[in-house]
Amino acid sequence: MSSTLLEQTRAHHEEIEKLERLIARDWLTNESQAHKDKLYQGHRVKGFLEAIASTSGKLVEIYEDADGARKEEIAALGGLQAENQNVFSAYYDRMKEIRDYHRRHPSARTVEQEDLDAHIKAEPPVYFTGEEALGRFLDLHELHAAFINAKFGPKDGDEEEREYMRYLDTFHQLDSIPRHFKSSKQYRDYLSSLLAYLRSFYERTEPLKDVTQLLSKVEAEFQNQWAAGTVPGWEGASEAGPKASENVLDVEAYDSVQELLEVGTERIKETLEHFGLKVGGTPEQRAARLLLLKDTPLEELDAKHFAKGRRPPKKGAQANGGGDAGREKGAYETALQEAQVRKFCELLKQVISDTRGHVEMKYAQTAEEQDKDLEEQDASGGEESDEDDEQIYNPLKLPMGPDGKPIPYWLYKLHGLNQEFRCEICGDASYWGRRAYERHFREWQHQHGMKVLGIPNTKQFNEITVIADALALHKAMQEKSGTAVWKPDVEEEYEDSQGNVYNKKEYTDLQRQGLI
Repeated sequence: MSSTLLEQTRAHHEEIEKLERLIARDWLTNESQAHKDKLYQGHRVKGFLEAIASTSGKLVEIYEDADGARKEEIAALGGLQAENQNVFSAYYDRMKEIRDYHRRHPSARTVEQEDLDAHIKAEPPVYFTGEEALGRFLDLHELHAAFINAKFGPKDGDEEEREYMRYLDTFHQLDSIPRHFKSSKQYRDYLSSLLAYLRSFYERTEPLKDVTQLLSKVEAEFQNQWAAGTVPGWEGASEAGPKASENVLDVEAYDSVQELLEVGTERIKETLEHFGLKVGGTPEQRAARLLLLKDTPLEELDAKHFAKGRRPPKKGAQANGGGDAGREKGAYETALQEAQVRKFCELLKQVISDTRGHVEMKYAQTAEEQDKDLEEQDASGGEESDEDDEQIYNPLKLPMGPDGKPIPYWLYKLHGLNQEFRCEICGDASYWGRRAYERHFREWQHQHGMKVLGIPNTKQFNEITVIADALALHKAMQEKSGTAVWKPDVEEEYEDSQGNVYNKKEYTDLQRQGLI
């Protein structure tokens, strides 16, 4: 009703002021540093801010006055009535309408102090799985199962790479996955699920952060990197499309099926997958299928040779949005999602570290201890004790256990976590404990450091952490393998009367014994 527009405007302004007081009172009243209290406070404040935005939108519509009703009501308050209308009767009519409005909308009345207290003590519904423990840890078990069963996951037989602990260390290293796997639907689905989970977890644990603005900044930075061809794992993709893997064969260099079979079936399969061809059949059939590319362009091959959904468009299809343009768009979207995953992993770095410690501690517990922890958690209803609010005394800086307290010192000493190992190749990084030190030789940071030095990361270089020592050993190995030193005792051949061939040392020993 037009006669109550001004009253609605007053009520909306009062609602906004009430919400602002609620936010201020919430920050001043709930100063607890407990994880659960801060989490619920953030979600309460987010709800208040969303209500302010919604009410402000209603006010904007009233002030824009598209139908002119607000202007008419203001004119009526100024006494600009029709000549045949009594001013006093108009006044009492408006008074009656305002009372009827408040009778129908009792929420528009003044809010009591008790109502404010009830609002700031409410616990908003926030869903977390049991493994996430109210946003303390990540729950990546479903994604881990999808990863180890995927073609781009660890190979069969490599049990260490298939462990959940290993996955927590490497799930964000998407640039290490070969690029020819990234065009598959399986990888795109996995990447979308990983990004959706990380975004959902971040929004649930950091409700006051603007995720949309965050992703906009990531995309702006990504566009510059993509144009310059410096996106990790996608170098040069914007100029020449996805680069071939090191294991992709140059078909032009082979003339027969037998020559292709000599390089190994694994490389033939990777090359077929790179070009979108089928990988089934016997090794001879795979090699013959790959050899077709020697005389026939990829887009002119029969459709029966391609895997489902991998056939490239025919010539002239680029004008309709296919071809290289379509593939580059798909690569751009995949690379952008990878950049967003890396950003969320950077923001959740501490949570990932805590998750790894939590899982490691669970592995060290017996079944009875785990059942006891679950019973205690169910009995407490997930609430934190007053001890959690107290400052933890940890002068030795021991790692934190799943209960939020430092682990026992005897366990700290047992795992050797008091021993520091430094690696100059990794940028002078520190590793605490022998186990972490030995594992880091297989991790990406050490591998990247060896790659920068131009040295293969083989077993011969394990336990070497000084750059000068690594370069010296690499030089010695090159000199040893590159020079052909004649060793007559080993390489000079002798033949007896029966046609048996021996080296000089063996022949001399047998001759002395009278056996020849």
